[in-house]
Amino acid sequence: MTAPLEFEITARDGAARRGLLRTRCGVLETPAFMPVATYGVVRGVSPRDLIYLGAQILLANTFHLHERPGEEAIAKAGGLHGWSGWRGPWLTDSGGYQVTSLAERARVSEEGVAFASPLDGRRRLLTPESAVAIQEALGADIAMVLDECISTGGADAERSAAAMERSLRWAERCARARRRGDQALFGIVQGGSDVALRQRSARALAGLGFDGIAHGGLGLGEESELRAALVAEAHNAWPEQQPRYLMGLGRPEDLVAGIAQGVDLFDCVIPTRHARHGMLFTSAGSLAIRNARFAGDDDPPDPGCACPACSSHSRGYLRHLFQVGDALGPRLATLHNLRFYFQLLERARRAITSGSFAALHAEVAAAARTRVA
Repeated sequence: MTAPLEFEITARDGAARRGLLRTRCGVLETPAFMPVATYGVVRGVSPRDLIYLGAQILLANTFHLHERPGEEAIAKAGGLHGWSGWRGPWLTDSGGYQVTSLAERARVSEEGVAFASPLDGRRRLLTPESAVAIQEALGADIAMVLDECISTGGADAERSAAAMERSLRWAERCARARRRGDQALFGIVQGGSDVALRQRSARALAGLGFDGIAHGGLGLGEESELRAALVAEAHNAWPEQQPRYLMGLGRPEDLVAGIAQGVDLFDCVIPTRHARHGMLFTSAGSLAIRNARFAGDDDPPDPGCACPACSSHSRGYLRHLFQVGDALGPRLATLHNLRFYFQLLERARRAITSGSFAALHAEVAAAARTRVA
């Protein structure tokens, strides 16, 4: 493989598509879901667990890893693959969203994002060039450009246009800053809720030689119909034979809706974060395991699931673990939710191949309206 990644579409059902994404550290079947390993670890879940559950690729947070332990330490340990023990593909974000949303007194300028470190308060500067350099040191298989992310509903047209244009200028700088030929780099579409701006963003990024496209600034409160229109128009302006990534959007119904529009990659903290708070996703709808009605329930959390939680434990026992504050409760719930997500994407791939994706889409949409308790 001479290119940093290769993408092959193997089946279609309407706009939904199934494919193979080849990276230097492995091949993944798409559409695929990436668990979020913020600090280089999916909280409470080992690489062996992830393989057993069906994970194909992980996402790490550039900003947090830059803060600690630092990209130099990770590079010295063999990059993310050697340092973490997860030998499969890694994707890293650029850190821009975390800087502007988490860091104290972040200031965006043409140069980059200046901010006070949340760890020690020291002033730091993240530029397009340093964002690429950090991700290259981390050794990710897929890296992201630095962009200025604003909410689709949180800015007027002028502000959205300015952020989109700056993101394009930063993308050009990121493209020039690349040094590793074995690391893919994705562009990020911005433009707020303006269809024309997102079209322009996608079209301009397509001319910069990136290896894939990502949709930024979505899943932040906009209506699903608007999101669908914004995604579709960006796809129309991007080469069809490249992978498409919808960033940070992750309820089951959102994933299936994205697949219906031709999205190939997803990530989100929802399955793991919800699990730690006792919310499980099941084939019958969401289940709040802390609910008192489950105290004497001997059924598994999801009878149709073979994850460690469902194959060995009851709803009553899982509720008990949460009630007494034992770490096994959140861990089992996390294993369940991740397995549910991987199985959902597996079902989507099969449905695309068999031409039955519309039925799966309707089923997931109906389940999203149901809450077991």
